[in-house]
Amino acid sequence: MKIATIVGARPQFVKAAEVSREFKQLQDMEEIIIHTGQHYDANMSDVFFEELNIPKPDYNLGIGGGSHGAMTGQQLENIENVLLKEEPDCVLVYGDTNSTLAGALAAAKLHIPVVHVEAGLRSFNMRMPEEINRILTDQVSTLLFCPTQTAIQNLTEEGFDRKDCKMINVGDVMYDSALYYASKLKKPKSINKEVESDHILATIHRAENTDSPEKLANIIDALNELNSQKPVICPIHPRTRKIIETLKLKPKFILLDPVSYFEMLWLLKHSSLVVTDSGGLQKEAYFFKKFCVTVRDQTEWVELIKEKVNILVGADKEEIIKAAISFLSKEFKTTSLLYGNGDAGMKIAGLIKSL
Repeated sequence: MKIATIVGARPQFVKAAEVSREFKQLQDMEEIIIHTGQHYDANMSDVFFEELNIPKPDYNLGIGGGSHGAMTGQQLENIENVLLKEEPDCVLVYGDTNSTLAGALAAAKLHIPVVHVEAGLRSFNMRMPEEINRILTDQVSTLLFCPTQTAIQNLTEEGFDRKDCKMINVGDVMYDSALYYASKLKKPKSINKEVESDHILATIHRAENTDSPEKLANIIDALNELNSQKPVICPIHPRTRKIIETLKLKPKFILLDPVSYFEMLWLLKHSSLVVTDSGGLQKEAYFFKKFCVTVRDQTEWVELIKEKVNILVGADKEEIIKAAISFLSKEFKTTSLLYGNGDAGMKIAGLIKSL
C-alpha cells in the first residue's frame, strides 16, 4: 500500500513522525512524504529531521510566503502533479494549515481517499484561516481520525454520521510525541540557571494578536507585569519581533529566537505556567501538567476549558494577569486522559492499512 503524506509546518512533522514510525512496523506499507515548504525555517533543516527520526521528504515543493490564496493554489497544483506521478492509494493530511487543505483538495479531485488526522476540531470562528481549512478538509475526507470525543460530537452534529466516511476517536498523536520524546529534551543555550526551573513560558504569534497594535500592547504589558513576579520566557518569531520593534513596544521579559521542538518541550517541562495564543501548546501544557492562560477568544480544545486547566482571556491585560496569578497559586491535579493513551499513531497506521 502506498500512502502520500502531506506536511508543511513543524507541528505536522512532529505528528507525522509518530505515524511514520508505526508504518515501519507494518508490512507492505510505502510512505511518500511531500513537504510543501509552508513554514520552512532553520528548524526544518536536516538536523531537525534527524533529531525526530523523521524520514526526509521525498518531495520538497518549496512553497512558502504569499497570500493564503496564492499559497494554497500553488500547493494544490504542485501536489496534484506529485499525486499523478506517484498514484498513491490514499493521501494523509494533518491538522489545519493551507498545506492540509491543498493536499486534501488535490486528492479528492483525483478520487484518491483522503485521511485526515485531527479531524473534527472546531473553534467556531470563521475568521480563523485554520477553521476554514479544517472544515473543508473534513468535508472531502474518507477517514476522519479525531483526537477527542468532542471532535466526534462536532462531526456528528454536522451530519458526518450520514456521509460515506468513517469517524474514529484514536486519541492525539501529539500526546504520543510528548511521551516518546520526553527523555530527549534539550535546554536552550541562552537560558541561565536563574530562570531555568521557575519561569512562565509565553508565545505570541497568531495574526489576531500580532496584527492588532492594541491587543499586542496589552499582551506585552501583561507579560511585563508578570515578569516582575516570575521570569517570563518567550520564544518569538522574527515577524512578531519586527512588529514589536515597529510599534516601539518595550518587552521587559526574555525574548528568544525560535527554538527547536526539543527545546520548546524543555521550556515547557521546566515552566510554572503557560501563556499562549498557540493551539498546539495548549495541549502540550496539559500533557506536562501545566496550567495554561490562552490569549484568544476561542479555542478548538474546549475540553481543556471544561477541565479548568485552561482559561480564555482574550487580549485583556487585567484578565491575563488575574488568570496567571490564580493558576500560579494552584496545584495541577487532574488525572483525566482527555487525549487517549498515547497509542494514536499505532491505531492510525493500522486503520489506514485496513482501507
